[in-house]
Amino acid sequence: MVSEFQVGVITQPHGIRGEVKVFPTTDDAGRFRKLKEVIMDDGRERRNLEIEGVKFFKQFVILKFKGFDSINDVEKYRSARLYVTRDNAVKLQKDEYFIADLIGLEVVTEDEGHFGTIKDVLTTGANDVYVVARDDGSEALLPAIGECIRKIDMEQGKITVHIMDGLL
Repeated sequence: MVSEFQVGVITQPHGIRGEVKVFPTTDDAGRFRKLKEVIMDDGRERRNLEIEGVKFFKQFVILKFKGFDSINDVEKYRSARLYVTRDNAVKLQKDEYFIADLIGLEVVTEDEGHFGTIKDVLTTGANDVYVVARDDGSEALLPAIGECIRKIDMEQGKITVHIMDGLL
């Protein structure tokens, strides 16, 4: 399982007092209000940063990190990715999973036949859609609904599915 989850990407400095504009890559940007620290990775170094202030502007989150007090302190971190540890991740409800944990799981049919591997998860308005890489190089799109997804077993690393008529 993945130990860190990406929650945002620094796009640019915001103002002259060391704040940064962050494009959130999490489902709920409001989670930044409760977040105390993040891990910043700019490709050259990784740093644990303490969040000192949070504001919202359009679709962006404006963050102020402790110890970064001028535009010069943050300018070099454009495009840096922000992560949280699993301990700081949002708490999941029953039958909820992190997308990063689903990717790579084996997909089997109800008769235990190998079907493929989860390659990606598409989030849509109605329900998520699992992108399954098949052994023959093709892809299958499976809706994440009870009729199709019968069981997710994280310990076994398997998702059991029912292939509905007309789905493929």
